[in-house]
Amino acid sequence: MRRSVVSALTAAVLVAAMAACSTKQDDGGDEQKPIVVGSTLSLTGAFAATGLIHKIAGEQYIERLNASGGLLGRQVTWTVLDDQSDTSKVGPLYEQLITQNKVDLLMGPYATPNILAAMAVAERQGYVLPQHTAVLAPQLTYSCQFPAWSIGPTPNQFIPNLLFDAVATLPNPPKKLAVLTSQSGSAAFVTDGLGDDKTGVLTIARDRGLEVVVDRHYPPGTTDWAGMAAEVRDAKPDLLISNSLGVDTVNALNAMKQLGYTPPMVFSLFPAPGPLLGLGAATEGALSVSIFEPNKTLVDKVGGDAQKIVDDFKARATAQKVAFPIFETQAAASWNAWDILVSGVKGAGKIDQKAICDSLHATGAETTFSGRLTFDPKVNNFWPTTLGIKQIQNGEWVMVWPQDRAAAPIKGASS
Repeated sequence: MRRSVVSALTAAVLVAAMAACSTKQDDGGDEQKPIVVGSTLSLTGAFAATGLIHKIAGEQYIERLNASGGLLGRQVTWTVLDDQSDTSKVGPLYEQLITQNKVDLLMGPYATPNILAAMAVAERQGYVLPQHTAVLAPQLTYSCQFPAWSIGPTPNQFIPNLLFDAVATLPNPPKKLAVLTSQSGSAAFVTDGLGDDKTGVLTIARDRGLEVVVDRHYPPGTTDWAGMAAEVRDAKPDLLISNSLGVDTVNALNAMKQLGYTPPMVFSLFPAPGPLLGLGAATEGALSVSIFEPNKTLVDKVGGDAQKIVDDFKARATAQKVAFPIFETQAAASWNAWDILVSGVKGAGKIDQKAICDSLHATGAETTFSGRLTFDPKVNNFWPTTLGIKQIQNGEWVMVWPQDRAAAPIKGASS
């Protein structure tokens, strides 16, 4: 790719907030040079709304880090290139960050396909890669990639069991399920399994004696939801499971609304949380997964500066017109990724990729919102999950399961 094309496609975002150094830099030395972290994010294109969340959280993190003295006594800057939500651009841009921008460290992009593309470059170049959101554990085989959002090594088993355990506690637990599945990788994985492991929502539901009355798969980018909406309405499920991403669940529910139908209960796997809330009464009681929600009970459990971080993020996100300016799963995963990177560098005591990777394997990472993480390469570094179930209650997302991490009890269709 020509330099002129790359520069037209990308824009470097340097996070300043750099304190003045009190000592002079030694001639030819690195002791006072900033440590430069490089990454791409989807600042434009289909993933831009979520990419902006990760950008705001990263900027906030680095400002706090620099205000507390930086890393290894040096300030930190962040070079972000816009991958335009285009997976084909991610690999070349990470190559540019390493070979042309000469960054010291890497941070992963947003979205599983982009993370896989960045991981291939990091592995080839021998760089550590903390990453925010890829959960397809079997495909993340590089031993120096470190997930910041873990659903364990088998999300296809963990998520269905977590959901079914939660709803089984209801006075009238659902018995009939409708399952709509996006054929995108991480969503289909949870329904159908992957490779030799065919375990997923469908098999686990049947093993538990639940009846699957609708099983419909659809391609990403689907715009015609009328047929699926009618099929769900006619099947009369107790629970609609929408294993989907983004606004798919919203689109499906809007199509059902046009038919005068609202499912008794809804679970949405990886939704855009704001639009789902925006449906109002139609999604009261809707369920999803989360690693963190800024409910007071959970913020108080985290303690420390958690409330300040949550409040500062909301102010920044509101100022930048983020549609859902709440510090929840995406922002918490981003914060975890930066905590992992900082823990690795501190543990190594130097900017050395192998030493950083070895330190994370040996001693793990201390994170603000998910506690102490340990990384085992035998399970592709996917740490014991802290994932829970959240629910829309009175117009807000609230963590409801498991009970030891819940801010409120789960509610059923008639609650």
